Amino acid sequence: MIKKTSKNVLRKGVHERIRKKVSGSSETPRLCVYKSLNHIYAQIIDDQNGVTLAAASTLEKEAGELSSKRNIEAAKRVGAMIAEKAKEKGITAVVFDRNGYKYHGRIAALADAARENGLDF
Repeated sequence: MIKKTSKNVLRKGVHERIRKKVSGSSETPRLCVYKSLNHIYAQIIDDQNGVTLAAASTLEKEAGELSSKRNIEAAKRVGAMIAEKAKEKGITAVVFDRNGYKYHGRIAALADAARENGLDF
């Protein structure tokens, strides 16, 4: 009998393998992305001190009016918001953590928007 594994369980396994290699420091914190069915979230994390330095999501008022909070346009808006918050805190370089998701669609759009607004990774 073949055991079925959910897509989210497989993603978490990939994320564990990624986290063995990717870690954020005070100089280059980690930009971690999470997407749910309805929203997309981004955090800048200093793993050495265990502190979240900045966060942005489609739940915030700054995201503005969007036709949908789960499409590529919303991901671009969150990418721009996290880059602006990082600049306010003096962060220019980050390490990108795709959290086990494929670098495609909403994840790639968020990363590209963050790069266009001043983050280096």
